Amino acid sequence: MYKIIGADQKEYGPVTADEIRNWIREGRANGQTLAQFEGGPWKPLSTFPEFAQALSALPQPPSASPVGAGSLRRESNGMAVAGLIMGLLSVTVGLLCCGPLFGILGILFSVIALSQIKRNPLQQSSRGMAICGLILSALGMLISLFILLAFGFWKRIIETIESLNRP
Repeated sequence: MYKIIGADQKEYGPVTADEIRNWIREGRANGQTLAQFEGGPWKPLSTFPEFAQALSALPQPPSASPVGAGSLRRESNGMAVAGLIMGLLSVTVGLLCCGPLFGILGILFSVIALSQIKRNPLQQSSRGMAICGLILSALGMLISLFILLAFGFWKRIIETIESLNRP
């Protein structure tokens, strides 16, 4: 089963090879159309031998520019950047105050970014940044919660000792 990226930059499929051949005949797909076979890498239809015959029947486009030259530009995902910033804040400033807040926001932004990047892998980048933000945010939250629990535990011990020392 195949998936393709249409001219509207939306993902279509999974469909059979015969359906893609029909789309080629109808002009809905061509050699530069990006396709994926069962979770494999995205690559132009012209690189799949099973579509060579269907593509050879089509008139070739006037300029044979490589895929991605000018038309496909991957942009950094803003949510990934925000997730990384929140993750960094949660393990630095967040240890002094607002750690859980930065951690929650960092996890939220990073998960949204990973979802957006997965939906549009050819238009969006920064997957590594989103993963890093997710890890840092989780780590910052854990450290902040540990600090809060430790202070609460020690406060109880001190209160107990003070109550024992009172006459």
